[in-house]
Amino acid sequence: MWSTHYKVISMPEIKLDFAFTVRASLEPPIVVGQAPDGLRRFVPINGGSFSGPLLSGTVIPGSGDWQIVRSDGALNAEARYILETEDGVRISVNNRGVRHAPPDVMAQLNRGERVPASSYYFRTSATFEAPVGSPHEWLNRTLFVATAEREPSTAIIHFFRVL
Repeated sequence: MWSTHYKVISMPEIKLDFAFTVRASLEPPIVVGQAPDGLRRFVPINGGSFSGPLLSGTVIPGSGDWQIVRSDGALNAEARYILETEDGVRISVNNRGVRHAPPDVMAQLNRGERVPASSYYFRTSATFEAPVGSPHEWLNRTLFVATAEREPSTAIIHFFRVL
Protein backbone atom coordinates (compact mmCIF):
# COMPACT_ATOMS: atom_id res chain seq x y z
CA MET A 1 0.00 0.00 0.00
CA TRP A 2 1.25 3.46 -0.84
CA SER A 3 2.18 5.65 2.05
CA THR A 4 0.60 9.09 2.20
CA HIS A 5 4.15 10.36 2.81
CA TYR A 6 5.47 8.99 -0.46
CA LYS A 7 6.29 11.74 -2.91
CA VAL A 8 6.67 10.99 -6.61
CA ILE A 9 9.42 13.17 -7.98
CA SER A 10 9.09 11.99 -11.57
CA MET A 11 7.66 8.94 -13.19
CA PRO A 12 8.27 7.94 -16.79
CA GLU A 13 5.19 7.98 -18.97
CA ILE A 14 3.84 4.85 -20.60
CA LYS A 15 2.37 5.38 -24.02
CA LEU A 16 0.85 2.87 -26.40
CA ASP A 17 1.24 2.83 -30.16
CA PHE A 18 -1.14 0.65 -32.23
CA ALA A 19 0.99 -1.87 -34.14
CA PHE A 20 -1.30 -4.36 -35.93
CA THR A 21 -4.33 -6.62 -35.58
CA VAL A 22 -4.16 -10.41 -35.88
CA ARG A 23 -7.20 -12.33 -37.11
CA ALA A 24 -6.40 -15.97 -36.26
CA SER A 25 -8.65 -18.71 -37.67
CA LEU A 26 -9.50 -21.29 -35.02
CA GLU A 27 -10.66 -24.89 -34.89
CA PRO A 28 -13.11 -25.95 -32.15
CA PRO A 29 -11.50 -26.43 -28.71
CA ILE A 30 -10.11 -29.84 -27.84
CA VAL A 31 -10.93 -30.62 -24.20
CA VAL A 32 -7.97 -32.32 -22.56
CA GLY A 33 -9.65 -32.72 -19.16
CA GLN A 34 -9.57 -31.53 -15.60
CA ALA A 35 -6.09 -30.40 -14.56
CA PRO A 36 -4.95 -29.24 -11.10
CA ASP A 37 -5.60 -25.58 -12.01
CA GLY A 38 -8.85 -26.08 -13.93
CA LEU A 39 -10.22 -27.48 -17.16
CA ARG A 40 -7.41 -27.81 -19.74
CA ARG A 41 -8.28 -27.09 -23.38
CA PHE A 42 -6.32 -26.66 -26.59
CA VAL A 43 -7.55 -24.52 -29.51
CA PRO A 44 -5.75 -25.20 -32.82
CA ILE A 45 -4.84 -22.15 -34.92
CA ASN A 46 -5.20 -23.01 -38.61
CA GLY A 47 -4.04 -19.74 -40.20
CA GLY A 48 -5.17 -16.18 -40.52
CA SER A 49 -3.79 -12.76 -41.30
CA PHE A 50 -2.49 -9.62 -39.62
CA SER A 51 -2.26 -6.02 -40.71
CA GLY A 52 -1.52 -2.61 -39.32
CA PRO A 53 0.81 0.36 -39.54
CA LEU A 54 3.87 -1.59 -38.28
CA LEU A 55 3.44 -5.12 -39.69
CA SER A 56 1.28 -7.11 -42.10
CA GLY A 57 1.24 -10.69 -43.32
CA THR A 58 -0.20 -14.12 -42.59
CA VAL A 59 -0.55 -16.43 -39.58
CA ILE A 60 1.15 -19.77 -40.28
CA PRO A 61 -1.17 -22.75 -39.62
CA GLY A 62 -0.21 -25.45 -37.13
CA SER A 63 0.02 -23.82 -33.74
CA GLY A 64 -2.45 -23.14 -30.98
CA ASP A 65 -3.79 -21.70 -27.77
CA TRP A 66 -3.37 -23.64 -24.52
CA GLN A 67 -6.14 -22.71 -22.11
CA ILE A 68 -7.17 -23.28 -18.51
CA VAL A 69 -10.77 -22.58 -17.52
CA ARG A 70 -10.26 -21.74 -13.84
CA SER A 71 -12.59 -22.62 -10.97
CA ASP A 72 -13.63 -18.95 -10.74
CA GLY A 73 -14.78 -19.07 -14.39
CA ALA A 74 -11.95 -16.95 -15.82
CA LEU A 75 -9.90 -18.26 -18.71
CA ASN A 76 -6.09 -18.19 -18.77
CA ALA A 77 -4.70 -18.49 -22.29
CA GLU A 78 -1.24 -18.94 -23.76
CA ALA A 79 -1.17 -18.80 -27.54
CA ARG A 80 2.00 -19.67 -29.42
CA TYR A 81 2.08 -19.18 -33.17
CA ILE A 82 4.15 -17.90 -36.06
CA LEU A 83 3.58 -14.81 -38.17
CA GLU A 84 5.03 -14.42 -41.65
CA THR A 85 5.44 -10.80 -42.72
CA GLU A 86 4.79 -9.55 -46.26
CA ASP A 87 8.57 -9.49 -46.80
CA GLY A 88 8.87 -13.19 -45.87
CA VAL A 89 10.24 -12.91 -42.31
CA ARG A 90 8.87 -15.45 -39.82
CA ILE A 91 8.25 -14.22 -36.28
CA SER A 92 7.47 -16.38 -33.25
CA VAL A 93 4.72 -15.10 -30.92
CA ASN A 94 4.03 -16.02 -27.30
CA ASN A 95 0.84 -14.28 -26.21
CA ARG A 96 -0.55 -14.78 -22.68
CA GLY A 97 -3.76 -13.38 -21.35
CA VAL A 98 -6.92 -13.60 -19.32
CA ARG A 99 -10.58 -13.47 -20.29
CA HIS A 100 -13.42 -13.06 -17.83
CA ALA A 101 -17.03 -11.98 -17.79
CA PRO A 102 -20.26 -12.61 -15.90
CA PRO A 103 -21.08 -16.36 -15.88
CA ASP A 104 -23.79 -16.10 -18.57
CA VAL A 105 -21.43 -14.29 -20.97
CA MET A 106 -18.60 -16.78 -20.32
CA ALA A 107 -21.08 -19.62 -21.01
CA GLN A 108 -21.98 -18.03 -24.36
CA LEU A 109 -18.30 -17.63 -25.26
CA ASN A 110 -17.55 -21.22 -24.24
CA ARG A 111 -20.38 -22.42 -26.51
CA GLY A 112 -18.78 -20.52 -29.39
CA GLU A 113 -21.51 -17.91 -29.64
CA ARG A 114 -20.94 -14.35 -30.89
CA VAL A 115 -20.81 -11.93 -27.94
CA PRO A 116 -20.08 -8.17 -28.08
CA ALA A 117 -16.46 -7.54 -27.02
CA SER A 118 -17.67 -4.80 -24.67
CA SER A 119 -19.41 -7.43 -22.51
CA TYR A 120 -16.20 -9.18 -21.40
CA TYR A 121 -12.58 -8.47 -20.41
CA PHE A 122 -9.93 -10.02 -22.66
CA ARG A 123 -6.38 -8.63 -22.37
CA THR A 124 -3.01 -10.11 -23.23
CA SER A 125 0.71 -9.41 -23.19
CA ALA A 126 3.01 -10.72 -25.89
CA THR A 127 6.64 -11.28 -26.70
CA PHE A 128 7.91 -11.66 -30.25
CA GLU A 129 11.06 -13.34 -31.58
CA ALA A 130 12.22 -12.09 -34.96
CA PRO A 131 15.40 -13.34 -36.64
CA VAL A 132 18.53 -11.43 -35.68
CA GLY A 133 19.57 -9.16 -38.52
CA SER A 134 16.08 -9.03 -40.02
CA PRO A 135 14.26 -5.73 -40.55
CA HIS A 136 11.89 -6.78 -37.74
CA GLU A 137 14.58 -7.39 -35.10
CA TRP A 138 13.19 -4.39 -33.15
CA LEU A 139 10.33 -6.69 -32.02
CA ASN A 140 12.82 -8.60 -29.83
CA ARG A 141 13.38 -5.48 -27.72
CA THR A 142 9.79 -4.27 -27.44
CA LEU A 143 6.93 -5.07 -25.07
CA PHE A 144 3.38 -5.43 -26.37
CA VAL A 145 -0.04 -5.47 -24.77
CA ALA A 146 -3.29 -6.27 -26.53
CA THR A 147 -7.03 -6.17 -26.37
CA ALA A 148 -8.68 -9.26 -27.75
CA GLU A 149 -12.03 -10.41 -29.06
CA ARG A 150 -13.43 -13.88 -29.64
CA GLU A 151 -15.73 -14.69 -32.53
CA PRO A 152 -17.07 -18.21 -33.13
CA SER A 153 -14.09 -19.32 -35.27
CA THR A 154 -11.71 -16.35 -35.00
CA ALA A 155 -9.56 -14.68 -32.37
CA ILE A 156 -8.97 -10.98 -33.04
CA ILE A 157 -6.02 -9.46 -31.20
CA HIS A 158 -5.18 -5.74 -31.39
CA PHE A 159 -1.49 -5.33 -30.49
CA PHE A 160 -0.07 -2.12 -29.04
CA ARG A 161 3.64 -1.39 -28.68
CA VAL A 162 4.55 -0.05 -25.23
CA LEU A 163 6.65 3.07 -25.73
